[in-house]
Amino acid sequence: MVQQLLILAFTGLAAGILGALLGLGGGIIITPVLTLLMGLPIQYAIGASVIAVIATSSGATIAYLKDDMLNLRVAMFLEIATTVGAILGAVVTGLVNSSVLYFLFGALLLFSVYNMIRKMMSKGEKLVSVNDDSYAQKLRLNGSYYDKATKQHVDYSVTNVPGGFAMMFGAGLASGLLGIGSGAFKVLAMDTIMKMPLKPSTATSNLMMGVTAAASATVYFFNGAIQPQIAAPLAMGILVGATIGSRIMQYLPTKVLRWIFIPVIGYMGLQMLLKGIGVNI
Repeated sequence: MVQQLLILAFTGLAAGILGALLGLGGGIIITPVLTLLMGLPIQYAIGASVIAVIATSSGATIAYLKDDMLNLRVAMFLEIATTVGAILGAVVTGLVNSSVLYFLFGALLLFSVYNMIRKMMSKGEKLVSVNDDSYAQKLRLNGSYYDKATKQHVDYSVTNVPGGFAMMFGAGLASGLLGIGSGAFKVLAMDTIMKMPLKPSTATSNLMMGVTAAASATVYFFNGAIQPQIAAPLAMGILVGATIGSRIMQYLPTKVLRWIFIPVIGYMGLQMLLKGIGVNI
């Protein structure tokens, strides 16, 4: 029992750090550990992942709000698209071939990784100047943050708001149809499509994930998928890890953060692509 609690706590610690650093839910660590290492049923792993997302979001968002790192207006605006997409996905689940969806979304993630690498190689990590977006101005989505790595105050503009909104709708749809976390798509929508810097994109994604997961946590609880003896030690480790990760992220150079982000997203994309053709890794 003590060994199990320690494994769960350290797993939560690692998931919290990674989740806060990259704006992901931590399920990429939690699910394999619970199912492969500890031999728990997949439904309990999924329920624990939902708690992990909420705990990561809670721990990281407090720090990011305090340091004015996340963009609250962007988060609330894009959450509309994610929520509508998730509801629609849950309604029509079973009517669409999940293998095709896994393949398409996996290919999208891998293409995004390629695009990020190409952008890094060609332009480096300088803030890309974008044209003023009328939607961003009307909704007051442009923002600023203090980069503790470069010790500079960064003002940034948000662009291609309809494209980011559409991407978030697709992320919610995938979440509802396939039961997957959409943190990777949230970061990519803001960083790649809307041209937000990676750090506020990651911070904003952490807040959004918690809102989305909280909506589904009740369903998982009443289905019996959330086991307190699993979720409690995980959540404690995650809260500590998310606090640590949110501090580390602000001092990391953006290029280093992106190099951490790329292999994780690449692995997720490859996993989804192979699952689409019937191969599980």
